Amino acid sequence: MDTNEYKFLSEIISAAEIIRASENAVVLTGAGISTPSGIPDFRSKDSGLWTEYDPFEVASLISFRQNPENFYNWIRPLAIQIIEAKPNLAHIGLADLESRGDIKAIITQNIDGLHQMAGSQRVLEVHGSWKSLTCTACFKCFESVGLLAPFLNEGVIPLCKDCGSVLKPDLILMGEQLPARIWMEAANISRSCDVMIVAGSSLEVYPVAELPLQAIEQGAKLIIINRSETYLDELASLVINHDVASVIPQIVQHI
Repeated sequence: MDTNEYKFLSEIISAAEIIRASENAVVLTGAGISTPSGIPDFRSKDSGLWTEYDPFEVASLISFRQNPENFYNWIRPLAIQIIEAKPNLAHIGLADLESRGDIKAIITQNIDGLHQMAGSQRVLEVHGSWKSLTCTACFKCFESVGLLAPFLNEGVIPLCKDCGSVLKPDLILMGEQLPARIWMEAANISRSCDVMIVAGSSLEVYPVAELPLQAIEQGAKLIIINRSETYLDELASLVINHDVASVIPQIVQHI
């Protein structure tokens, strides 16, 4: 075993020991946990979606209200990738940890539903999801089942069945407030946990990026599993700069 392999194994064992000793561990996940499932992230320098598109032109609340067709044309290929994606070993590993009581909840910035598909039960989707759509005129909410297929297959923009206005997916766009109830719950469990595991997030998107800091300020230990650096690396109890789909299954094996 060379030096790098030994360091990696030591990090895995340390993470397992911290989680095993905890009573109220929670997880915060970002795009990096879903890229192994084939879903692109937004901010990677070489492959992130924002290297090709201006987010304020295609994914802001103002731009959606002005030109919803532009938003739907942009998001359709991504939506197809999300619908076709399957949970990877990181999602499955976290679901296993939750079922065994080693973690209590998952706060996710992702909109793909892969945590639930993997079997996780308590998932707080702070940036929304594809499960429902809301009318931009009468504000009636509809389940996405039956509405997304025509859009994914033919590009048909979903319209309200009652008033005929454009439906907006219940995803959080730029300039839009986070869902209040879910955000309050996420903030509360962050302040009350004794360990927070950041998995696949660069911690660049606020206000979610503040949650690990809130956990630390209340005395929690912080484990960061991410390929790139984050602003909280120096305050973390442990930083593992590797692919989460490789790291998490090994942590599960050592707990």
